[in-house]
Amino acid sequence: MFTAAWTASPQLPAEGFTPNWSREGFWRQSVRQVVRLTAGGGRVRIRLSNAYGTSALRVAGATVGRTAAGAAVAAGSVTRLTFEGAYDVTLPARGQAVSDAAELAVAAGESVTVTLYFDATTGPATFHAQAFTTSYRGEGDLLAEAGGEGFDASTESWYFLSGVEVDAGRTDGIALFGDSIADGFGSTPGTDRRWSDALAGRTGRPVLNAGIGGNLLLNDSAWYGEKGVHRLGRDVLEQAGVDTLVVLAGLNDIGFSETDEQPTYKPAPVVDADEVVAGHRELIRQGKGRGLRVVGCTLLPFGGSDHWGERAAKVSHEVDEWIRCAGEYDAVVDLRRALADPEDPDRLRPAYDFGDHLHPNDVGYEVMAEALSAVL
Repeated sequence: MFTAAWTASPQLPAEGFTPNWSREGFWRQSVRQVVRLTAGGGRVRIRLSNAYGTSALRVAGATVGRTAAGAAVAAGSVTRLTFEGAYDVTLPARGQAVSDAAELAVAAGESVTVTLYFDATTGPATFHAQAFTTSYRGEGDLLAEAGGEGFDASTESWYFLSGVEVDAGRTDGIALFGDSIADGFGSTPGTDRRWSDALAGRTGRPVLNAGIGGNLLLNDSAWYGEKGVHRLGRDVLEQAGVDTLVVLAGLNDIGFSETDEQPTYKPAPVVDADEVVAGHRELIRQGKGRGLRVVGCTLLPFGGSDHWGERAAKVSHEVDEWIRCAGEYDAVVDLRRALADPEDPDRLRPAYDFGDHLHPNDVGYEVMAEALSAVL
């Protein structure tokens, strides 16, 4: 039985945060991507997504191996992947593909490197914008190149790769669902210190990161993904081996309207607490409908950030009070209180603040993992 050991939620091609290759796509190029697994096993398979492709996507070949350093793969570990017995695969527009299982022993906490070769034009690429780790691109077919010397360009996004599964036979996976905080913004790139990484280390359970930076609970965004109430099925409920859904969502819906300085926040409708609560109730309904335990998290303090304002403060406190007291979640983690500055509870404690008064740093994510693990 296969278990999801790593996931990245697909997004439309866009440049909302940092430069990337999603709009241009790939042609006669190899893309090498590093991901950290939260479950181990003796066999591995990958999931590819063309969710936002308007044309068929041809993948001429794919390999997986144990990560060495940078774009290098550990000697002797490069393993060719097949798809229904073939080395190549064509994904239909809006479709996906799952590779056959390949023999490769991996451990929880270990990183693997997936290389894809595109011999035909891909068009704009379905991707995940913020990987907080480096991906690599090189000219030509570099599937078997272990040393990584041919990869001469890099970015911090993942392309077409949406999941890695292992034959762990586990059904105790945890999915963290939300926006940039669930995604790991503010953690140190290349060090695997996101909330999901910290939680996997503490619990020993498979932990899936289903966050998208900038994601909204109630509205779609050209830059920040489909609204949460729509994408939950694809990004969490369809993943193998998940039994717990953790929700941290709604802050962008509340805070985007507080600033005019970020054009990618637009349109930014003003929402009230009842609307945000309705979104949470829809996530609870979907999760419990699939038999999952659903855990709710209060919003983090965000005073002093570009999301802060008198109206946003009022709505966020109302939403948090509902999360704490309504009894609709199976369990609640009060992250607002866990990360608050004792001198000003509407702000993040300085030791936990990445610097924008909105996102935690590495230490803050550890505190979040500690608080969540206590109710799991």
